[in-house]
Amino acid sequence: MRFLLLGATGQIGRLLVPKLLQDGHELTALVRDASAASDLAEIGVQLAEGDLENTFDEAVAKGYDAVIFTAGSGASTGKDKTLTVDLWGAVQAVRYCERHSTPRFVMISALKAQDPNQGKEAIKPYLVAKHAADEILKASKLDYTILRPGRLSDEPETGTIRAASRLDDFNGVISRANVAESIRQCLNHESTIGKTIDLLDGDTPIPQALSRVGEANT
Repeated sequence: MRFLLLGATGQIGRLLVPKLLQDGHELTALVRDASAASDLAEIGVQLAEGDLENTFDEAVAKGYDAVIFTAGSGASTGKDKTLTVDLWGAVQAVRYCERHSTPRFVMISALKAQDPNQGKEAIKPYLVAKHAADEILKASKLDYTILRPGRLSDEPETGTIRAASRLDDFNGVISRANVAESIRQCLNHESTIGKTIDLLDGDTPIPQALSRVGEANT
């Protein structure tokens, strides 16, 4: 299948890239500067130059089976980048996918985005942006899956998680590696289409955890 990855140079994106290539998918990464992403090209990723904060319609217009959004403004940026990357970039991606009949969209959100008032004031703008982007995606015509991981860690992949349509452990943690594997598995499980899934590290193998959520909400 042909996928477009938005956020390929981010921490989750770089963990996801080799998984998708290993599965035999044709992968394109949207990058601001192709020369700064030469390592991706070297392993077989096609590069499309574009900027989430501006128009990137031409990249999406090439036709894909799915778009995966793992992009984020990062903790060191200001509220302006939260609006232009986490919200506006995501909104544009959804609109472009609808315009060009891209059927599938996988969004990486955040656990507290279900209720931004649960977050600390410092991250509330980020959670509000994620919440709004999620709602716009849910209102679209796309076959979406929204994954809402808890606090991210750099621990190794365990292959096991907790997943539910709602988890109230707002202080829970999940490794970026487990999030990357969850994205990979979502693309292989149609039962996750139309679902918003909270994710934390846990004891259930990722395919089983995701399938249970899909079946429970069907």
